[in-house]
Formats: sequence, structure tokens, C-alpha cells
Amino acid sequence: MKLSETEIRRFIEASQTAAKLGGAKLMEMMGTAKVSEKAPKDLVTEADLASQVAIENYLLSQFSDHILVGEEDTEKSGALDDAKFCWIVDPLDGTMNYVHQLRSFSVSIALRYQGELIVGTVYDPWLDECFSAGKGLGATLNGDPISTSGCTQTNEALVVCSFSSSVDRTHPEVERFLRVLGNTASIRRLGSAALNLSYVACGRTDAYWATGLKCWDIAAGFLILEEAGGTLNCIEGGDTIDFLKPKFSAAATGELSQALREYFVL
Repeated sequence: MKLSETEIRRFIEASQTAAKLGGAKLMEMMGTAKVSEKAPKDLVTEADLASQVAIENYLLSQFSDHILVGEEDTEKSGALDDAKFCWIVDPLDGTMNYVHQLRSFSVSIALRYQGELIVGTVYDPWLDECFSAGKGLGATLNGDPISTSGCTQTNEALVVCSFSSSVDRTHPEVERFLRVLGNTASIRRLGSAALNLSYVACGRTDAYWATGLKCWDIAAGFLILEEAGGTLNCIEGGDTIDFLKPKFSAAATGELSQALREYFVL
């Protein structure tokens, strides 16, 4: 069954409210939340958990027949393809930045309907910036329409990357980094995948790649980027990205995506 525009807009509004509730928890607890390691160099804080609880309580109070899969509650991830409506949540994307009280962390919330992304919201509570998109409805920043930069040339492109915590000097990502560094205008590593995708969507950056992320890192950002006119490709070649193990490149235009591919495919 196809959803109406009214239904999708209702979900967008709910995702924005939930993201801001989660963001408020993060700001409230910044500097005081207890920090622990899920794995080496992979941090989690009490604020991650409090943000997810706030988001889950709100969304499931509004939509009791939906399920929610969050980064801090991954045992439900097997239901991603089975549930009719599934919210995919990263309550704090950019935990390392958050722990050090640096900018570039966010709340990411997406809604999947019958296996298709239909809503995405990424909220930066530090800057009070809310990126949102609905399937077929375009993308916005604080309610205003956004679009990609239109960049087509690698030598003009500002590119962003994400490395996993396990990267060492022999890792393929280091080779990719060096290739891109030598053939683009500049490169950044900002720390929040959701914001990285949103920044390409609104034209602040021109391209982004990552190979070590999870679906909750990228679900909302993927839809925001696509609705803003951006391009997504599998970094290993081809157009099909594994949603559960995303290895991808994102670019402002198809031309830039194609031009960068020679540096990404090893």
C-alpha cells in the first residue's frame, strides 16, 4: 500500500520531535555522562542510552504498531526486513566528539516502510540544525529546501571520510585516503556519519565515503542526500549498497561520483 503525502509528513514531524527530545538529553548530560567502551576505541555514554530511551518512548507512544531498532538495542535488528514500519535510530552519532565536547555529533532517525526508507531526520543539537527528508518530498534544513553543491570536478571537491577505530597504516582506507587527498581540493574527517551525509546534501561538502558503518549511522542521511539530488554508489563498484553493511560513496552529482570512483575502487 502506498502512503499518502499527509502520512509521510506526519512521520517527518514525529521524527523531528523525537530527534530534538534525544538532542536535549545529550546537551543536558554533556560533560557529566559516564563513559565506557563497547569495544576498543568504541565509546558509549549514559547520554547515548538516555537519548535512545527518550526517542523510543516518544515514537512508540505515537505509533504503537511500529518497532524501533537502535544502536544501543541491537537485538531487534533482525526485524529490519520483516517489520511493516521500523524506526532506525542512532541516538548519538559522533560519541567521541561528544565525549570531548567537540562539535559534529548528532541524532539520526529514519523510518523504513516495507523495506524502503521513507523518512529521515538528522539533528545537530549543538547548532540546533534539523535536516529532514520524506520520500518524494525533497530535503530541508530547519524547514528550508536544500540541494547539493552541483560540484562535478574532483579538483574542486571538498571530500569527507569516515575511518573505523580499527584502521592502521596497512588498511585499505589509508590507500583510499592518500588517493583522494592527492586528487581533490581538500579532505576532512569530521566524526559524524549522519552529519557528513547531510552536509553533502546541503552543499557544505561535495562528497563522502565510508566502509565501516552500520545501518543506523546512515539510514536517515541516505534519504536526505538522495532527496537533495545527491548520488550514492557502492564503493567496491556497482550501484547496489548492502544496507546492513554499507560500503559507499556519496557525491553531489553523478559526474563527481564517477570521477571519484577510480580513487575509491582498489
